[in-house]
Amino acid sequence: MRPAAIAIAAAGFGIAIVLVTMGGQRLAAIEAPSIDVIDENDIPEVLPPEEGSTSAVELTEPQASDTEAASRPVAPEEVVPPPVEQGDLVREPPRPPLSELSLALPPKPKMPDDWDGTTLFQPVASAAGLIEAKGFSVAISGVTPVDAGESCSFEGKEWNCGTRARTAFRGFLRSRAVVCDVPPDAERGVVVARCRVGKQDVGEWLVANGWAKADAGGPYAEAGQKAEAEKKGIYGPAPTRIEMTLTPTGTSLPEVEAPPVEPAVETPIQ
Repeated sequence: MRPAAIAIAAAGFGIAIVLVTMGGQRLAAIEAPSIDVIDENDIPEVLPPEEGSTSAVELTEPQASDTEAASRPVAPEEVVPPPVEQGDLVREPPRPPLSELSLALPPKPKMPDDWDGTTLFQPVASAAGLIEAKGFSVAISGVTPVDAGESCSFEGKEWNCGTRARTAFRGFLRSRAVVCDVPPDAERGVVVARCRVGKQDVGEWLVANGWAKADAGGPYAEAGQKAEAEKKGIYGPAPTRIEMTLTPTGTSLPEVEAPPVEPAVETPIQ
């Protein structure tokens, strides 16, 4: 049994070797490409063209129809826009303004030819440069009002110039009627206007006496510089107080002699 097994195994091993060898040869034949060798004698000789003869390859000229199709007019005499259908267009409403600054201001009220201002009776000065009357609070134009609580300094000493300026302004008005450039149908509230008492300009009087500050570049700028240079009103020292006493020695008034006393005349009793 053993020699037969060995013989079978040897035969099988030999068959395997034969099969592997045949497979390798087939794979080598598939992978290696075949190269044809060209012989130089097989290449035909190309002769140069003779004089006067045309080339074998003739250039084809473009047909006229192809040229016309490829070209286009560079500067046509007339450009016609494409037709637009009117039914497709929709008018949009105008956009709102970006800010109120671009809006037109309301027109100024037209006054009659004989209008010369609005008369305000019994005016009250709430501050130097502010007048309240008839429901209006009129700020005098061209000046900066001095608040009643404002204080001023002169040579290092502070004093309540606001109250003193208001008192001086009230003394100037004395409840007299004031004529201001306020339209008669204007809304009640704070109004900036030019006023006068008789022929006296209120703003000019305030600035010239130093009881209000003139606006830079306004009509009273020169008068304000003069009042400041002369140290009037709020630009100067505090007003001195006059003290009066009831004793004759404490006053500067001259002494008044008492009238002589006439002796009593006795009348007889009847």
